[in-house]
Amino acid sequence: MKRNTILLLVILFFTACKSGKQNDEKSNVRVTPVLPFIKGQIAQIDTSLYSIKKIEILDSLHADTIDVSRNDFRTLAKDFLNIPDISSKEYKEQYEESQTYDQDLQLVSLLTLPKAPSSADIQKQELIITPDAEGGKIRTIYIDREWTNKDSSVTKKMIWQVDEYFQVLTLKQLPGQPEISHILKVTWKDFTKPE
Repeated sequence: MKRNTILLLVILFFTACKSGKQNDEKSNVRVTPVLPFIKGQIAQIDTSLYSIKKIEILDSLHADTIDVSRNDFRTLAKDFLNIPDISSKEYKEQYEESQTYDQDLQLVSLLTLPKAPSSADIQKQELIITPDAEGGKIRTIYIDREWTNKDSSVTKKMIWQVDEYFQVLTLKQLPGQPEISHILKVTWKDFTKPE
């Protein structure tokens, strides 16, 4: 009887370990959706009374700052609205998400990278989350995109700082010409909330 109990415990232990590995593998396939969150932020700004400003810098030389209407905000955010939804079934097998927790900063990072970087449009997607009792609040979203066509290569490094600003750094390389850089930063502020 004792021998059967020990054998049963060993079998249960190995079965639990094996199913734990399968659950880990399935959880790595999951990719956190970003596009619906960004669309929600844009919808919030569309109906707000926020003061919106646009700052543009071309090749680190010339900067322009102008006020922007809410109607133009969606057009300025087009780089975020045009990202592929890598959490969808179409991209599900092409990306892997990993999760890390920084105990000193008390932040969670959800980093999504392509399995085959040379053929991927999105090179990196990272969400920085402040954990809390409700699951956490997204603070920052980083997205890196790259693509090449016959006459140029384009890199976009995009940051969405939740409830504050977004920024898009575009690097464009044409054959035989110096690289062109363009920074677009759009900020918004809710003046109805105390600081």
